[in-house]
Parts: sequence; C-alpha cells; structure tokens
Amino acid sequence: MKQFISFVKKEFHHIWRDKRTLFILLGMPIMQILIFGFALTNEVKNSQIAIFDQSNDAATQALRTELDASRYFDVVQDIHSYPEIEAAFKKGAIKLAVIFPENFANDLDHFNTAQVQLIADASDPNVANTLTNYATSIILDYQDRITNNRRLPYTIKAEMRMLYNPQLKGAYSFVPGVMAMVLMLVCTLMTAITIVREKELGTMEIMLVSPMRPFKIVAAKAVPYLLLSIVNITSILLLSVFVLDVPINGSLLLLIFEGILFTLTCLAFGLLISTKTDSQQTAMFIALTGMFLPTIMLSGFMFPIENMPLPLRVISNIVPAKWFYYIVKEVMIKGLGIGAVWKETLILTGMLLFLLVLSIRNFKIRLA
Repeated sequence: MKQFISFVKKEFHHIWRDKRTLFILLGMPIMQILIFGFALTNEVKNSQIAIFDQSNDAATQALRTELDASRYFDVVQDIHSYPEIEAAFKKGAIKLAVIFPENFANDLDHFNTAQVQLIADASDPNVANTLTNYATSIILDYQDRITNNRRLPYTIKAEMRMLYNPQLKGAYSFVPGVMAMVLMLVCTLMTAITIVREKELGTMEIMLVSPMRPFKIVAAKAVPYLLLSIVNITSILLLSVFVLDVPINGSLLLLIFEGILFTLTCLAFGLLISTKTDSQQTAMFIALTGMFLPTIMLSGFMFPIENMPLPLRVISNIVPAKWFYYIVKEVMIKGLGIGAVWKETLILTGMLLFLLVLSIRNFKIRLA
C-alpha cells in the first residue's frame, strides 16, 4: 500500500511541475463554465428591431415603448417605407420589423380589432421564430391590459407554465453539458496521454519491473486525475449556484456519486486508449475524435437527439456523456432521486466494467 501511495504522490508531483497541464486540469473548467454561462447561450436578447409606424397614435406609441423596454428588443431604427425595411434586412441592421398600419388605434377602438405585421429575418429560423413569439407575447399582454382581461367571444387563451426553468435560462442546459465535457477532457485525454508519455520516454518498462503489480502502477497514475476531477465537479457546482444562479434541486450526494461514476468511466476509457497506442499524438487524436466530439454532438448537449436520424440516435447510446448529461439534468435541475436515474446509472456502471475488462485484457496482452 505504501508503494501505491508513493506512486500516486509521484504522479501528483509531475502534475504540479507541469504548469500547462495544471492549467488544463483546473483553469479550463472554470473558463468553460463562465464562457458557456455568460457568452455562449441560446437565449435571444437585445435583438435590434425597426418600427414602421403608419398610424403614429397613442396605441402604437405604447406598443413601441413596451417592445423597447423588454430585454429581448432594442428599437434602433424608424422605418418610413417598405423598401427601407428590405434595405435594413440586407444590411443586417435589424432582425425584426414591426409594422403598424394606418388608423391602428381607430380600428382598435371602433372595430375591436387591429393588425400588426411582423417581418423577421428567417435566415436563422430558430431566432426568427423566437423573436416573433416574443413580440407576439408582448402585443398580447398589451391587449389584455387595455381590455381589462375581459374574455372576448370565441377567444382561446393559452396559459403557459415553464417547469424547472421559469426564466428559460440557457445556463440550466449548459451546466450539465459542461460538466460532461470537462470530465471527459480531463479524465480521458490526460490519462491516455500521461501513460503513453511514459512509454515514449522509456520509463514505463522501468516501472513495470518494480515490485508493485503492473495494474496498480497504471491505477496509481489514474488516481490523481480522479481526485482532480472531484475538485472540478465541486468548482463547477459552486460556480453554477453562486455565479450562474443555477440551483441544485436534488441530492448533492447523489450528484457527486454520479459524477465520480462518470469520471471512473472516462478514466477507464483513457486507460483503454493508452493500451492501444504508442504515441501521444495518436492518443490525443483518438480521445478527441472518439469521446470529446461525440460528447458535444451526440450527448444532447448541443443538439437534440430526438431530431437526429435513427442511425445517429442508436450510436448516441454508446456515448457515456449522453447518460451523464441526462442524470445531471434529472437530479440537479428537476430535483429527482435515484428512482428516476437508476437505469442510466446501471448503463454507466456497465460501460465502466466493460472498459475496465478490455483495458486489463489489452494490458496483459502487451505485457506478454
């Protein structure tokens, strides 16, 4: 046991001496959570819009004020003709144009109806849909106010309630994904490179002839990354709660346990890569293409899996990050317990055991 602890301490010394590795291990997770939390978000805010007000009455001015006061829109231009609208869209100056026809207030007062035209830049259809929905919601709120919430004949009003994320913050989705991405990067990539580096330097053979069993040597090199990953999990959760205002609605102990289970799975995959490669470049390439890119594309973090073709949906089932992303969302965001994620936990456990068996088998073959 003393020899094992000595090997673990030696690996820690290697990490502390290499400032670049230390930055990747501890600095990058903090940078990623801050970047994804504040800069990279799917929320649409402060979109530049133009107003074409052909009526210029009290009602249109009130709606203009409402639109400009919301956090979603900035009124940057007053349009006076339809050609100006087209020119503004071609220049990229606006994302949405709001057009009030003539006699807007008069039609509203005498006929109880008035039209508003919304023209959006649909080169990005998701943004266009979001902006038109925001503008429609603001207009409907104004209508409810001026009618004193009276129920008009044959009017169907949908009442919306957003569960778990009432403010529709993008951080609620990004935090679980960043956790999966950081742990995958730290554990898989660094573990594979560290062991292969020993092979390149020729020191692996020296360690293998030591009195300690070979597998314990490899495990000792993985232990520091497990401990550092626990530090990363803690730092991500602290930043999520106190900086990004993302609450932990479920069990913190369950969340940490699932994080450790996913970390061990990533470490096992890193060990498997190390037993199959002999150069750091090859190990890095396999780790990035084999796990890092699938984590981004096939975990549901960036792109909904439900919208993918059937072959990609099937392939996504072998990506550990998909199951961990689901677990973190269920436990952290929805506040559910082990009863809701036990299937995903069993899948991760099965992947861990499978990767460990393959790693041990390949390691024994290389020693023979």
